[in-house]
Amino acid sequence: MGGDACIVRAYSSFPTTARRVFKYRRFSETTTSCCVNQPTNATTHKVRRWYNPERRRRLSQPEIIRRWIEAEAPSSSDSGDRFMVVSYNILGDTNASNHRDLYSQIPSYYMNWERRKRLICKELLGLGPDIICLQEVDHYHDLFSIMEKEGYDGTYKQRTGDSVDGCAMLWKVNAFRLLEEESIEFKRFGLRDNVAQLSVFEMCRDDSRRVLVGNIHVLFNPSRGEIKLAQVRLLLSRANFLSMKWGNVPVVIAGDFNSTPQSAIYKFLSSSELNITLYDRRNLSGQKNCHPVQFAGIQSQLSPVTVMDGLLKSCWTEEEVTVATGSPNVTLLGHPLKLKSSYASLKASSRTRGFCGEPLATSYHSRFLGTVDYLWYTDGLIPTRVLDTPPIYILRQTGGLPYKKLASDHLALGTEFAFTQSRSEDETNATERTTTEEDETKTRERPTTQASTTAAREDVHTLVVVGTQEAGVLGWT
Repeated sequence: MGGDACIVRAYSSFPTTARRVFKYRRFSETTTSCCVNQPTNATTHKVRRWYNPERRRRLSQPEIIRRWIEAEAPSSSDSGDRFMVVSYNILGDTNASNHRDLYSQIPSYYMNWERRKRLICKELLGLGPDIICLQEVDHYHDLFSIMEKEGYDGTYKQRTGDSVDGCAMLWKVNAFRLLEEESIEFKRFGLRDNVAQLSVFEMCRDDSRRVLVGNIHVLFNPSRGEIKLAQVRLLLSRANFLSMKWGNVPVVIAGDFNSTPQSAIYKFLSSSELNITLYDRRNLSGQKNCHPVQFAGIQSQLSPVTVMDGLLKSCWTEEEVTVATGSPNVTLLGHPLKLKSSYASLKASSRTRGFCGEPLATSYHSRFLGTVDYLWYTDGLIPTRVLDTPPIYILRQTGGLPYKKLASDHLALGTEFAFTQSRSEDETNATERTTTEEDETKTRERPTTQASTTAAREDVHTLVVVGTQEAGVLGWT
């Protein structure tokens, strides 16, 4: 060999794809010198870091971009007085810790509260809403200390019982003045530890512009539809009472309703009525029909059960009917607000919207991919733009939320509203609204359900009276 060295290199094997590796790999090179003139072989080892597959995996992940969807054409009734409302379930720190199985695929760094609170505030301040409705808040003062410096005031209502989270409402002090606020403790009605908030605001630049904003986090349990329905019923009844008290002011209802767009509860909200005997109490919320593995982006409306009355009634006990409607004799339930969904009111791509116009998904973790968050509004307001959700295929690529710049397992919903009526028109319509509601209720009555429908109307008024009598308990005035 004439003294020449024969160099043989042996390389350690490593996976061809970085996605299967979750730690640093080291590239090992063994060099063996086989020289004729040397009595023994000399072996040296070189070790150097080859690559970081976790970093490569992160770099290949999608970016979440939220875009505003504008109304197709300006409404002739748009007064020009606009304001933005954001609803956001921020994932309580305690809930995240207690249900870590829902986030087993999420890096622990993404779950850290100190990081998440900064991202939450950054996202909110980036949107710049005039009114913010938050759910699952268990570190209110952490958030408020940041938001207060940016010109926000706020109120907080913690859940009853052993729960440490609650609902919070924040508003820009240079945009709105708080006229009245109430908190509802559903436990006072035997409806678990959930809470809701109601606030009446007045625009700073025009005191004739007033709006009532409601914020709710409905019970999660998918099987207790009667409790979910009762919580929504009570909130809407009280919202209507306060709206009328302040001169028929328009209403915005925000929150996590823990109910899908295909559900009976959604139907109750959007159509103002529900015959509960047509639906299975255990699936009023529709949550059991929505799973990440089965989700295909195509949804169909939930159909009522079509079987004999005897079997239908067997799905509901007298106690469950009483919980849901407030009376054992009422099965046709109604509410006085004519609610419309801000997202369903503005058209968007089928990549982000379902059959009824709602986002395909507002929440994503290992056991759920679907929509449970909404922004509702009444006459006197029109949505001029909404913050669209990401396409469903992009959400799937994240593997679940929280993710990068998204601090919760829910997506924030945002809507810009415009007032459509003058103050004098609102006052004129206050009387007309009451008369119209009574006429429409009579039209919906059928001979077989007339007694139940009448009882339902009486029950709605009873709720208002009960709420007023318990002013000292619930903070109602």
